[in-house]
Amino acid sequence: MDGDGTRDARGTHANPVPRPAGPPEVPAKPPEAPAVPPRPARAPGAPDGSAFLTWLRTPRPQALPGVWRFGHRPRPEEEPERVPGRQLLSGAVIAFLVGWLIWSLLWNGYLGGWWLLPLYAMIPDSWAEPHSFTSVVVVYAYYVLIAGIIMVGVGRLGRWSEIWRRYGPPAWRRAVPGAVPAPAPEEDPAAWPALRAAGAHDAAERLAADARSGLMRDVDHARIARAWQGVQRGRHSLATFTGAVLSQGAGACPHPSGARDLPVRQARHDLVTGQVRIGTAADDARNPYAYRGAGLALGPDLLGTSLLAVGPAGSGKTGSLVRPLAESLCLHALAGRAAVVVVGAAGADLGPADAYDVVVRIGHPDSVYDLDLYGGTTDPDEAAVVLAEALVGDLTEQHQGGDTRRSTTVLAQLLGPFRAVHGRFPGVPELRQLLEGAPGPLAELREGLRAAGQDSLLRELDARERQLDRPGDLGGVLADRVALLDRPAFAPFFDTSGQSRPFSLKALDHPVRVRIDLPQRGHADASRMLARLVLAQFTASVSVREDRSLFACLVLDDASGVVTPEAVRGVQRLRSAGAGVVLTLRTLDDVPRPLRGPLLGAIGCRMALSGLTPWDGQDFAEVWGKEWTEARDVTDRQIIAETPAGKAVHMLRRVITGKAPTARAVTVRQVERERWSASELAHAVPAGHAVLSLTSVKGEHAPPLLVDLRG
Repeated sequence: MDGDGTRDARGTHANPVPRPAGPPEVPAKPPEAPAVPPRPARAPGAPDGSAFLTWLRTPRPQALPGVWRFGHRPRPEEEPERVPGRQLLSGAVIAFLVGWLIWSLLWNGYLGGWWLLPLYAMIPDSWAEPHSFTSVVVVYAYYVLIAGIIMVGVGRLGRWSEIWRRYGPPAWRRAVPGAVPAPAPEEDPAAWPALRAAGAHDAAERLAADARSGLMRDVDHARIARAWQGVQRGRHSLATFTGAVLSQGAGACPHPSGARDLPVRQARHDLVTGQVRIGTAADDARNPYAYRGAGLALGPDLLGTSLLAVGPAGSGKTGSLVRPLAESLCLHALAGRAAVVVVGAAGADLGPADAYDVVVRIGHPDSVYDLDLYGGTTDPDEAAVVLAEALVGDLTEQHQGGDTRRSTTVLAQLLGPFRAVHGRFPGVPELRQLLEGAPGPLAELREGLRAAGQDSLLRELDARERQLDRPGDLGGVLADRVALLDRPAFAPFFDTSGQSRPFSLKALDHPVRVRIDLPQRGHADASRMLARLVLAQFTASVSVREDRSLFACLVLDDASGVVTPEAVRGVQRLRSAGAGVVLTLRTLDDVPRPLRGPLLGAIGCRMALSGLTPWDGQDFAEVWGKEWTEARDVTDRQIIAETPAGKAVHMLRRVITGKAPTARAVTVRQVERERWSASELAHAVPAGHAVLSLTSVKGEHAPPLLVDLRG
């Protein structure tokens, strides 16, 4: 047979073996043809939907904030009293020996025959004949009953049931999860009961058939569920949705890119709950008992309050946090649930370029997309606000009033007239010349405004020219910052003439996946300025979106020099706008001292990774606050036995408990202590771990948890 690509040597394809000449032989009976194998359930290589159905039907119970809900088994809030294993086993053995002793005493008559009186009272005299089968059965059944009563009593004293639960088959069954049973049809998520309840039975049948045949993926399920939410909210018609499902099946309502999955995944994702697993809560006494051993995950419900992660280089910020979050948000974008912008240094591990719709490589000559310097706006005042924040937002403490209002005014005095004359905003070289007060460009603007009759804008330009000669004018500071972008490496970028393909954060109204690579090597100051620009444009764009059910998230792999007073105020507004930011820092020293408290207060999720400095740990300890704990002062005094019997009892206790007999005095009092002190954050967090506190958009809190990012 050719089923496996080989040939059977016993069949017709084998070469015959030469035989010596001799008398003719009776031909042997030809071998019977092998039985035809049963027809397979599906064609070879056809997809099987059992794995998808198992994933979809796995229970996801409601849990505490941050708990990985996929297959989660809730634990009690308080830790039950647990007897040490040695004490439990020794007590069980001693209880068994006591039961054996009692039975031996009864069997041998040392305690008398009183325990046989019920037997003699119940059986008739005719059963007492010697060698009667009935009498033998009844007597031995009575013996078994008495022995069982003794064993039940000593079993309760020796806690045999707890040993069975801790070390027996129940513990083995918990360790090896079984198959997920199929739910009832009206509760089976693979049968799409919501569609059936709305009357779309044909669409539900088509989706259920694709799920069983393996044509549906987790992204498809999430994307179609998102489209169905649009139908329920009235944004789409039921007929349009049903027609798309019947014609395309699991591929209905596709993402504009046409992609149905990422090229590669490194983290564990659950698109039913929207979570991505980042680690496991350590089995540590400082963690609440309900969290110990549970998986820790993040999702839009937590990222909506924003996240700040602080840790030195090599602590796992990019690999253990940023990369999984970027993957999760890209999957949500493919499902039509989110829009994501990931900003990092060129060469950072932020995922392959195929995982994004738009990749902006600033300073790279092969970059297909450009970055819009003005955020896609046509309002000169709005463009001036965002650009001033990017240029001098980190220098606001030197300005009168502590904000960027003066810089905004300077830029608005130039952007408005330039747009009125040229119909566009100035490019980087043109903006630099205007800020420096070059006479040629200013005279050209003046002539254009006079010809157009723009008297109000002409007054703005006159005011800018009068301020040029005043001491302390901000035009020179702004020009110096713009000069960082007026470099040969950036010459093809930030074009406003319409010859490039600029990306604007106004596109966050759609489920778009964007990655922006910053040229940190050789242009560190320019990279920090561009990161501030992206953050300012993001906070300005998401607050004016119409569809706030589409979660928008900005991930900044390195937020050094990005945190400004205006940035902190912008982060505070994101929660109500259905958006959030993820910021990572090597140290809080990269944030000005007056802004550390407001930043930690504006962020809902805070993560301190291993290797933190004590002064950084002090800021986290202050924001996490204190809690009331029960302090127990225990005093042990060894008991000295003076009699032989007492010494024997003490020796028995030492064998059972492994400790010398003591008299214990316990003093319990309530004290207020820090949840995590600065010293513990600096020295007690193991490598590959982090301390993470969480806040959901609904206001639910999770205390600081020690998380193993490698689990």
